[in-house]
Amino acid sequence: MESPDHRPAVSLFGASPATVVAGGRRIEIAWHGPGPADAPTLVFLHDGIGCVATWRDFPAALARETGCGALVYSRAGYGGSDPVSLPRPLTYMHDEGFDALPEILDTAGVRTAFLVGHSDGGSIALLHASTPRAHPRVHGLLLEAPHVFVEDTTIRAIENARDEFVGGGLRAKLQRHHGANVDCAFWGWNLAWLNPGFREWNIEKYLPAVTVPVLTVQGLDDPYGTLLQVDAIERQCGGPTSRHILEGCRHRPHRDRRESTLTAMAAFVREISGR
Repeated sequence: MESPDHRPAVSLFGASPATVVAGGRRIEIAWHGPGPADAPTLVFLHDGIGCVATWRDFPAALARETGCGALVYSRAGYGGSDPVSLPRPLTYMHDEGFDALPEILDTAGVRTAFLVGHSDGGSIALLHASTPRAHPRVHGLLLEAPHVFVEDTTIRAIENARDEFVGGGLRAKLQRHHGANVDCAFWGWNLAWLNPGFREWNIEKYLPAVTVPVLTVQGLDDPYGTLLQVDAIERQCGGPTSRHILEGCRHRPHRDRRESTLTAMAAFVREISGR
């Protein structure tokens, strides 16, 4: 937990990955820019098969553009974090947003946060922001291709990813980032989304409790989701929302349309933080 003088209980600062303990597991963390006592913190929440490494240099770039610090972490079962048992519960995003994320923020001493969530990470950001524990620490959400309900196109894309992991080159690509966690990371995500029971997964009921400003970035060519997700977020969130829609962009705006995404996100953070 946060120490009495509000400094982080562990040494995190510097871009080289460190670890903290949350939920009884070691969690891989990297930090860029100023610490939480000196500036707001951008907290990066990766997608269903991502980790610290898959963000590449985007967190450091957004930290420079905004003057904020950046906390990047790999959820349990990903990257250099401890593994988890499979199959994951179908509530794994709820568990992260309600329990694991606030513990990590406390441990890191984060005072003022902007949550930058990609795909699953965007859903986790929305879930966390809907809770009393998010207030007054979370000041805004920057969401890339988030999900609030399940679409047929999402399931088809996840089925294609399964085929590419089993018979194509996806496993080797992911192993470079996840190492011994590669099967845990992939199957933990894939088996959950392809479970028939997951068709009923829906977090729209939490959106009215999200009262902080929200920016949603969505690629028009994203095979994992459509503008229906953005529409639902804008229609139901309890605070101000805006969208940044990108042509020629698939599921990873911070890679597919890096400069446009960086510019939009930096402007959003600067407007809210006054930096």
